[in-house]
Amino acid sequence: MIYLLATTLLWAFSFSLIGVYLAGQVDAWFSVLTRIALATCLFLPFLRLRGMPLRLAGQLMAIGAVQLGLMYSFYYHSFLYLSVPEVLLFTVMTPLYITLLNDGLSHRFHPRFLAAALLAIIGAAAIRYDGIDAGFIQGFVIVQGANLCFASGQVFYKRLIKDNQIQSQHQVFGWFFIGALLVAVICYGLFGDRAALPQTSMQWGILVYLGLIASGLGYFAWNKGATMVNVGTLAVMNNLLIPAGILVNVLIWNRDADLFRLALGGGIIILALLLNGPPKHSAEA
Repeated sequence: MIYLLATTLLWAFSFSLIGVYLAGQVDAWFSVLTRIALATCLFLPFLRLRGMPLRLAGQLMAIGAVQLGLMYSFYYHSFLYLSVPEVLLFTVMTPLYITLLNDGLSHRFHPRFLAAALLAIIGAAAIRYDGIDAGFIQGFVIVQGANLCFASGQVFYKRLIKDNQIQSQHQVFGWFFIGALLVAVICYGLFGDRAALPQTSMQWGILVYLGLIASGLGYFAWNKGATMVNVGTLAVMNNLLIPAGILVNVLIWNRDADLFRLALGGGIIILALLLNGPPKHSAEA
């Protein structure tokens, strides 16, 4: 639990740093590539090559490609359509995806999960009920793409570590970042804007911090923590980041936010989580 709590505090600042200093100013694909490249370099010295099964390395790379590579691709672009509090609030769907995916892998299905997901979407719409436009809807959909990638990565990583009884996770986590890096390189090569590189030392400094600390140490600590708790706890911990991130954004950067609508939409989404119920049935995974 301590790994998840520490990472939550660490990541609470990342949303605002991206929304305030990078989004719309620095090419999103370049930001993704830089963060993942720095995180990869951090773990390369620990990378286990000798005796590493190719299948296991490939599975870790696939998880990293989805949970980090594809997730960042969605996540960074969501800030072009949504405010920081909205991006944070819309990540509330992640626990539902975690429980749904875990139940699917365990050959279970509970209809109330689907009902809860639909209710959560209504809550999201309530935040801007008189200002919903194509951009807002597109932003919401993009965040859900990020949520699905992040949720699936957590579930599959947790199962993979357990099935292979891996004790020294820092020796294999480099493969996770290598998989993500492959996605980032391809996406930047295809879609990157070479004219929108960082222009200030502040922007470069933030990218270095996000790459080495928030991504490098953060993802290792979060995924390691995920292997030490049950799925129910993991799902709940995914939502602790929301109030922490919004609090940091409002208190430090004083970003304007319609607190009434945030509370209204957030209340509906919390109701969806209550409808979802405590995922105790997932504890074995």
